[in-house]
Amino acid sequence: MSASISTASVLCPSNEKTSQPDLADDSQSNSNEKLTTLIQDLARAVGVAIDEIDTINARTKLLSLNARIEASRAGAHGAAFGVVAQEIQTLSQKTGAVAEEMASITKSRVDQLMRIIETSIRGVRLSDLALNCVDLIDRNLYERTCDVRWWATDNSVVDALSEPTKQSLEYASQRLGVILDAYTVYFDLVICNRNGIVSANGRKSQFDSIGCNVSASDWYSQAISHSTGNEFGFESAHASELVAQQHSLVYSCSVREQGMATMPTVGVLGAIFNWDGLAKPVLDDLPIAENEQSKTIAYILDTDGNALACRSGTDPLHGTLPRWETIRSGGKGFFIDQYRGRTYCIGYAKAPGFETYSTDWIAVVMQEM
Repeated sequence: MSASISTASVLCPSNEKTSQPDLADDSQSNSNEKLTTLIQDLARAVGVAIDEIDTINARTKLLSLNARIEASRAGAHGAAFGVVAQEIQTLSQKTGAVAEEMASITKSRVDQLMRIIETSIRGVRLSDLALNCVDLIDRNLYERTCDVRWWATDNSVVDALSEPTKQSLEYASQRLGVILDAYTVYFDLVICNRNGIVSANGRKSQFDSIGCNVSASDWYSQAISHSTGNEFGFESAHASELVAQQHSLVYSCSVREQGMATMPTVGVLGAIFNWDGLAKPVLDDLPIAENEQSKTIAYILDTDGNALACRSGTDPLHGTLPRWETIRSGGKGFFIDQYRGRTYCIGYAKAPGFETYSTDWIAVVMQEM
């Protein structure tokens, strides 16, 4: 498997492929901070200028009033001077109106720009969090593909499937149990014969899976059909009957004669991974402020939009998220849109892959605005 300016119009995709915010992200963050500072400085400068205009205008009005009083005292000789005083007062009133309008427009535009910048900073941060989530999951699951291919060559597993006696199967079960004691991320390890029947498992005391027919499962079907033991099979998140319906991923590999990748297949090893044990901490422990916790929703989705995991307290996903085709198209970005009747900033990132492995899954982290 390669298993008018409106904040509602903001759409900012990008194509970063690293698990940590790169220099471009840092540069953008610094640019946003500088821009914010410049806008605030400009707003203050405009405010000071308008205040000075108001001060000058008030003094002009006072002078105009005094001039009119003096013109009135002068009688006919001051008539012309009175006309000038009247015009000065009219001009002063117009200047005051312009200054007031300028102050109102400046405040409105500055507020609007600050909202857009705030949205941009939030969106970049949420998309960074989404990338970190899905990258961490990919890196962890890559190790699972290595585990199952390695354990499929274990002598006890090969012997139990090549010559399935009570003794060989019991020894294989004990050996799988030892592995599980060291690798606690797995629910269980099972070995199946060529007919898809579970012959042994590592946690017999917990899970009664011996005798189960798994021949129709994706993980078994893939592994049994592989041409070499260097390949692995995979079944995505599901409630596995082999481990009491717990939420699992299963990785598999064909078991070969003599443990050699090119020899004939004698069965399949299945490694049943505790999916919630990985996904829940990744989504629940997002590095966000306390006051953002209740407003934050997070999902891990496959390319069909199915929710494989969600943050605790998040309602199950019904239908698709807004702009699903944008999210699914890959890369990393964010946008503002309506979700369940409320406005959200929605950050997303597709798995960049690690080494030769990628789930192609997508993480979405969103916050109510």
